[in-house]
Amino acid sequence: MHSSPSQYRQLQPEDRATIASLKQQNQGVRAIARQLQRSPATISRELKRNAYSSGYSSAQAQCLSLQRRRGARPAVKLHPDSILWALVVHLLRLRWSPEQIALTLARLYPPGHEYRVSHETIYNCIYAMPVGELRKELIATLRHAHNKRLPRSKGKDRRGQIPDMLSIHVRSPEIEDRQFPGHWEGDLIKGEGNASAVGTLVERTSRLVMLVKLPEFKPASAANVLQAFTDKLLGIAQPMRLSMTYDQGREMAMHKKLSEQTGIAVYFCDPHSPWQRGSNENMNGLVRQYLPKGTDLSIYSQEQLDAIADEINNRPRKGLGVRSPLAVYRELLINSPQHSTLVH
Repeated sequence: MHSSPSQYRQLQPEDRATIASLKQQNQGVRAIARQLQRSPATISRELKRNAYSSGYSSAQAQCLSLQRRRGARPAVKLHPDSILWALVVHLLRLRWSPEQIALTLARLYPPGHEYRVSHETIYNCIYAMPVGELRKELIATLRHAHNKRLPRSKGKDRRGQIPDMLSIHVRSPEIEDRQFPGHWEGDLIKGEGNASAVGTLVERTSRLVMLVKLPEFKPASAANVLQAFTDKLLGIAQPMRLSMTYDQGREMAMHKKLSEQTGIAVYFCDPHSPWQRGSNENMNGLVRQYLPKGTDLSIYSQEQLDAIADEINNRPRKGLGVRSPLAVYRELLINSPQHSTLVH
């Protein structure tokens, strides 16, 4: 037996009038339910919730139902008649951005206070207003003054694109499965105020890490990253220098030059997909034990960074059968087609 859609619709004033009339005729719950083609549970719940001690009145029941519905809904944060909305409009007319307004209110009032509001709520309120002079005026106060708001996630990525990128999706399956050594993941970790940085290289099969000293002046520039990574990669034995997977950071804009100088193929992950470089992301967490966030990384020499990498590489890893990355890397290097001395 299929339920009728009318069984689930909200009770209307005319339904409550029918209930009141049938109650006066001493009709039972099931009889009333059949008359209205509703579930007996619906009628029983209505009589328990909205009846007075003197009996059931359709007008009083409707009033109680509306009060309950209003109480269940959260209050509108920026109601047109509220003091908060008047303040927001005043500050917008002074050319304050929604973010500046939100941050100032957050500084003045504690969490949960009624006068705190997020910048997203302000934007949504402005663009949800009916077409008219006030909406037009408030949009004109915004920095870009677009008639429609397009979330960045749905628009075109405004960051500069790296030319001639090789996607991670064209990477050989043997790299993905860690079947053969010599494939690396790369990244930068930043220091205080992004004024300093250290490069990280992690070999996918052995999990061996190498740390790269970057210049103090514009450490994350493409030219500096190219030179520093080239010098470090050329110190790796050629059989262990096959590919590198990186994110889409602009510091790798000169990747073609890097490939020319080192012979290493560079692949790029999808935007906002750190799991595609899982070994490197995990290793960055270990490196942060030695190079904490918010510190000046320019004070470390390459020799000091190498010492930190050696300490990490000599720690046993569960994923390597409780062997160290350095031991696994040496074994892979010895068994490579072109045996060479480990250099890093």
